[in-house]
Amino acid sequence: MAYAAEISRVNPSCFLFLIDQSSSMESLSPGTNKPKAVGVADAINRLIQNLILKCTKAEEVRNYFEVGVIGYNQPTKETIKVGPAFTAGLAGQEVVPISDVANNPARIDERHKMTEDGAGGLVEQTFKFQVWLDPVANGGTPMGEALSVAHRILEEWISRHTTSYPPIVINITDGESTDRDPSVDSDKIKELSTTDGNVLLFNCHISSTPGNPISFPNSAEGLPDQNAALLYEMSSELPQKLLAAAQSEGFAIGTGARGFVFNAELVDLIRFLDLGTRASNLR
Repeated sequence: MAYAAEISRVNPSCFLFLIDQSSSMESLSPGTNKPKAVGVADAINRLIQNLILKCTKAEEVRNYFEVGVIGYNQPTKETIKVGPAFTAGLAGQEVVPISDVANNPARIDERHKMTEDGAGGLVEQTFKFQVWLDPVANGGTPMGEALSVAHRILEEWISRHTTSYPPIVINITDGESTDRDPSVDSDKIKELSTTDGNVLLFNCHISSTPGNPISFPNSAEGLPDQNAALLYEMSSELPQKLLAAAQSEGFAIGTGARGFVFNAELVDLIRFLDLGTRASNLR
């Protein structure tokens, strides 16, 4: 059965995040007072922390996954920047084992949140927040080039892990590609495969266009503009095994659903990705 390979230290899988770092990411996320770039960076940092916890056994971080974060923007007409977005100790590295990620946060911030005090009120709680990715917002959106770089990275990765659970690519963007039609490059990514199945490409569209949040639709109906429709078409159809797992967790999705979310909470995307990385699959 496709998409059934066991994820292990001998046979790891891969997450590759593509992060739109164009100037439009300075605008506020729908319904929040937080810039999109900040919200995306926070979500990726949380997801990385979740992966580390999932891979920790007997106080050891086991290399069930390799992780890459690629940022893309275009500061000037002549300058396209597509490359590793990790900072500090991981700077310049495209894909690294999860244990290396765990051992090399750029820093640990002290943050605050309000929690219930048990007596009907709220109390401020301080917590530690590990940071690997900082928010960036500058210039245009060379999405085609970002997907091309992702194809090259994954082609090399698959050549070393031919029987692994297929890599998952998550492209998070708020707008239209400014370098070329990205669908040609996305098709090339989805044609890559291990013996267990084709690479899965998810797209998360954080749009400034008003519209109800949509998660994992099976058609482009109801999407508010051509950019959203294009990203939907670029997204992989969910494998049956992943679809069934999502339905069992309460996701209201049907046959033919694609790995696409529009103006949805990034926590939904994190929850969904967690389905493919349950401890029962990790050895």
